[in-house]
Amino acid sequence: MRALRILLVVVVVLGGLFVLADRLAVNFAEGEVADKLKANEGLATTPDVSIKGFPFLTQVVGGSLDDVEVGIKDYEAATGTNGQTIRIDDLAADMKGVEFSGDYSSATASSATGTASITYAELLKTAKSEPTQVMQGVTANVVGLSDGGNGKIKVAVEATVLGTKLPQPVYVLSTVTVEGDTVRVHADSLPSFGGVQAAESEVRSITDFEQKIDDLPGGIQLDKVQAGTNGVDISVKGSNVRLAG
Repeated sequence: MRALRILLVVVVVLGGLFVLADRLAVNFAEGEVADKLKANEGLATTPDVSIKGFPFLTQVVGGSLDDVEVGIKDYEAATGTNGQTIRIDDLAADMKGVEFSGDYSSATASSATGTASITYAELLKTAKSEPTQVMQGVTANVVGLSDGGNGKIKVAVEATVLGTKLPQPVYVLSTVTVEGDTVRVHADSLPSFGGVQAAESEVRSITDFEQKIDDLPGGIQLDKVQAGTNGVDISVKGSNVRLAG
């Protein structure tokens, strides 16, 4: 009986030491991957990296991690226009089947899904902010974006007719979609300005706009987009996504 108790104590102690060693190892690995990702993507801050699954050490032996979650608070994505960028908030990606080298200098996920958001204030920078002539005597420009409900964006258009600025903006409900690496905002119906109806092509040159979002971390791609309370909510996905190396 005494021998059995001693054996149980030894098993518990060894188990505790294994768990401790496993957690220390996973914390070290998370830090290494985060540092590599920060350096590779030129991030201003270190991303959050969380390696899921237990035990971690057995995954290391196999050279593959089942599930790695990555979070980037603010990411400046390229737009493909004269070095300009657009800020993406709260980019979170769930990486599956991550193969890595022994020193964590390279790590690639077989697949990834995630979410991100772009504030309306950030997306507004894409729209025409300077008054543009839509017809003789009428100029207009987009001055605000907000949640229009039911997945729509409410676009506020300010107009000046025959030298007089309209007292209130004209509001248009628009649909937001994603095509490839581009987010597009398209008015569901066209507004009139003080009772004046301009040609569709001229009005859409103001109300409709698009934003290319290029070079997301690791090569992930835009998937879906929908208008939300504070901005545009985005789904991303990818395969053979590079975390490091």
